[in-house]
Amino acid sequence: MPPATPETVHADMAACRMMLSGGSKSFAAAARLLPKRVAEPATALYAFCRVADDIIDEGGGADALAELRARLDGIYAGRPVGHPADRAFARIVARHAIPRALPEALLEGLAWDAEGRQCVDEPALEAYAARVAAAVGAIMTLLMGVRDPQAIARACDLGVAMQYTNIARDVGEDARNGRLYLPHDWLREEGIEPSDFLADPAFTPALGRVVARLLATADALYRRAEAGIALLPPDCRSGIAAARFVYAEIGRQVERQGLDSISRRAVVPAHRKLRLMARSLGQLRLRPGDREAPALPGTAFLVDAVVAMPPAEQPVSGFRGRVLWAVELFDRLDRMEQAMTGPVRPA
Repeated sequence: MPPATPETVHADMAACRMMLSGGSKSFAAAARLLPKRVAEPATALYAFCRVADDIIDEGGGADALAELRARLDGIYAGRPVGHPADRAFARIVARHAIPRALPEALLEGLAWDAEGRQCVDEPALEAYAARVAAAVGAIMTLLMGVRDPQAIARACDLGVAMQYTNIARDVGEDARNGRLYLPHDWLREEGIEPSDFLADPAFTPALGRVVARLLATADALYRRAEAGIALLPPDCRSGIAAARFVYAEIGRQVERQGLDSISRRAVVPAHRKLRLMARSLGQLRLRPGDREAPALPGTAFLVDAVVAMPPAEQPVSGFRGRVLWAVELFDRLDRMEQAMTGPVRPA
């Protein structure tokens, strides 16, 4: 592929933004709450995830996962395939020193979805949420320029909490599509056989108790995650805090519906979202004890991967530092582009 120019970089990002506009409304809304320096690479991340999801949905199985791992090989070698999402993601991987274990975990989680994997117990559910949600939270934290292990651990808490909320909201929709994420042992404790429930999804007080248990677990993680928000750059805190409170409100809406997420899907009205976003920072309280809590067992491998990865070079402060940082950045990008295109041969 030809060396990157401002025009090709712009074209790749335009393609990524187009994929975002035609995809997740929630992610697009969240991106608008973040500063441009974070929203732009986050859009590239979303585009690569969207491509990966499409490949797994179309092909499924080990072959699709092998193809995506091969594409990650190219991205991390500086030789991405000729797709805008791969090229854009390769640039942010290099610039933000994103450990490969993070996007690879996400790909694995997407593959688990495609194969219809179910969760026999809570550790299995946590492992699934670590891959499809916490890995994204960890990457987003790196895009904000934060590599503190405690901040990464709390970002993973937030990702797992959000995924648990999604699952609690979508029990009926998932079941009608042949998917079940509620832990089997929790269901059986309430006298519900997972296969029977999938064959005839219906709300019962027993199922409501399982959903309530999942929401309570999510709420504990939301509280732990708050300390991590305070570790983020000031211009990123409001957006992440808003996402934390709006997502938690989905759980409150499920509760208002009597914990019945079979008959209808809980939706938070727009006016309530706006009120939550407006007062999110006022509600946020730093919890020092929670900041130092260990990572969840299911997400510890993500934190460890960040700790083991050397950070990107930090700029020297002041005007001279900004100039040096810019020169070094362009040098790194130039080396990456040379690796993508191969050695230049004399005419």
